[in-house]
Amino acid sequence: MRLGPRSVAALALVSAIGVAAFGWPLLAASSSGLAHSKDAPWLFAALLPLLLAVAVATIADSGLDAKAVAMLGVLAATGAALRPLGAGTAGIEPMFFLMVLSGRVLGPGFGFVLGSLSMFASALLTGGVGPWMPFQMLAMGWVAMGAGLLPGPDRLRGRGELAMLAAYGAVASVGYGTVMNLQGWPYIGSLVSGVSFVPGDPLADNLGRFVAYCLATSLGWDLPRALVTVLATLALGPTLLKALRRATRRAAFDAPVAFHDPHGP
Repeated sequence: MRLGPRSVAALALVSAIGVAAFGWPLLAASSSGLAHSKDAPWLFAALLPLLLAVAVATIADSGLDAKAVAMLGVLAATGAALRPLGAGTAGIEPMFFLMVLSGRVLGPGFGFVLGSLSMFASALLTGGVGPWMPFQMLAMGWVAMGAGLLPGPDRLRGRGELAMLAAYGAVASVGYGTVMNLQGWPYIGSLVSGVSFVPGDPLADNLGRFVAYCLATSLGWDLPRALVTVLATLALGPTLLKALRRATRRAAFDAPVAFHDPHGP
């Protein structure tokens, strides 16, 4: 499902808002007294209509129908059901490989919506609703969107595609953890000075401490997540990719609609 101009505009807008939401604490004054617990409800309120806009733009640009929306719902429910199987256990989260493979087949627009909806449904399912939820939705949306932007969607198949998806899944798994660290790191107090956020310090200095924080705290979670994603992609990827592509063909997402006169020649 290729990106059209409306899909590009919608994805660019929601991604720009997401980058601003994650990054503004690094630029805020030390006297601002703000935290994500206060801005998260506003971000969530803005995110839902933006997700709808991305979905509508993708449908309008690609000529999709209700079958695509139904597939999106099934995959989002599956992703939400997979997440509790490993979430909270050494970073093992089996939903990542499904987001990567689905984003590859469905494209970046629907991939972003799928990743975001999966995290939203998972939060409702597990009671994990909190100020971190809209940030998780954004980060997972980027993971699936990135898979849809990988090269060769029409021609690359077989081991080459599988290796590319496994490598991307590993990078995306670590990237997800790093981005989510940024959501809470500026507000965690009583850390040792070498890894804590210092309001008002130069951005480069704070970014250096942030890298040290990630290496000291979350890498032990991010690496197992990446390993599970790679193994699941290599083991289940061929079957799942075939199933997803067969479903899209049977749904005839790209088939042109033509009307014929039954009484004609």
